[in-house]
Amino acid sequence: MSEFDAPQAPGPRVWAVGALCRAVADALEARFNPVAVRGEISGFSRAASGHCYFALKDESGQLRCAMFRRAAGLLDFSPRDGDQVEVRGRLAVYEPRGDLQLVVESLRRAGQGALFEQFLQRKARLEAEGLFDSARKRALPAMPRAIGIVTSLGAAALHDVVTALRRRVPHIPVVLAPAAVQGAGAPGELVRSLQSLYALRPQVDVILLVRGGGSIEDLWAFNDEALARTIVQSPVPVVSGIGHETDFTIADFCADLRAPTPTAAAELVAAPRELWLAALALLDERLRRALSGRLDAMDQRVDDAASRLARPSTLVLRQQLRLAQHAQRLRHAALSRTQRLTQTQQALQAELPLKFARALAQRRERLERAALRLQLLDPALVLERGYAWLTGADGKAITRAQHLAPGDAVQARLADGTADMTVVGTGTSRPRPTRVP
Repeated sequence: MSEFDAPQAPGPRVWAVGALCRAVADALEARFNPVAVRGEISGFSRAASGHCYFALKDESGQLRCAMFRRAAGLLDFSPRDGDQVEVRGRLAVYEPRGDLQLVVESLRRAGQGALFEQFLQRKARLEAEGLFDSARKRALPAMPRAIGIVTSLGAAALHDVVTALRRRVPHIPVVLAPAAVQGAGAPGELVRSLQSLYALRPQVDVILLVRGGGSIEDLWAFNDEALARTIVQSPVPVVSGIGHETDFTIADFCADLRAPTPTAAAELVAAPRELWLAALALLDERLRRALSGRLDAMDQRVDDAASRLARPSTLVLRQQLRLAQHAQRLRHAALSRTQRLTQTQQALQAELPLKFARALAQRRERLERAALRLQLLDPALVLERGYAWLTGADGKAITRAQHLAPGDAVQARLADGTADMTVVGTGTSRPRPTRVP
């Protein structure tokens, strides 16, 4: 008698999980494959193996997709989140997780996605209003009095910007106005943070609006219309550093200047300290030459006046003496001023390495003290003083005699090894009473 002839128990058939997954996969293969699907890419990633994983979505559903290295190598473009595409492949069940997925065998463009279309429409409308007009954009200040930053407190972009500013212009104050850079409430927070920096004018005379890279969904807050109009109304230049070099948002077009990355935005407003020192040295040299030329001209005038006097009187001699004294004083004052400027410059150049060395020595001393404290906490030092670490048969520490009974096997860990022991007897010690005077 075959299994089909055997009497069946009432109720549904009981499946093994793996068998049911394979049965569903066979049913999908027979009923649907091959399939062609159109949708918008979301969550696209490329693994180190070359395989690509993403989801296709529309307004009513989402489907997980896997595109293996062989098929991915045939692509003639780089898919990105928000791309509207058509894919061909076969439906399958990923049995280890029981997930339905589409194994993509070919992929081609079918549009640029709903979000990108919305971006293009908004960009065209705001551009027609003149928000992107280059004539209204201002040059950046050569030496800002203070730099404002608008970004998230937890963003990596904040660390990159602060590091670049600390390295290039440690003497310029930085004012941070934190705001969310992703999510439904992000546009409103960005607008409020910008307005709070506007109120600090003229101390803050340039603003950095920065964020790290991401998909079009991640950067969507920077395509907000209210944010665009707030940037245009800024009383000081605004530099945008949003995403990577290939990412563009409406905020980039409204800003006075767009930087390819957050770090590049910081570098645009922060000329290196060495550049200003070199400019100071150049001005010092020009001042020296100008003063020397002026003094030479005055000496020539004195000589010329003296040569025209055939028989100078005492008054003329006194005037010549006074002129010589004034010339000497002027020369001395100019040289003294030049020396003071040189000494100030040298002091500035010497102070920075000394401060750095002092801070490094302090950090090294703190590290050594911490290492010493950590060494004092080493349990091995306690064992060296004659103590032992007792554990039971279960490996747990024994701290009280009442947990032991005669005949129990224990292991003692000493400074140089372990010893297996058997309990012969137990006893408890009570603390001695303290005599009160």
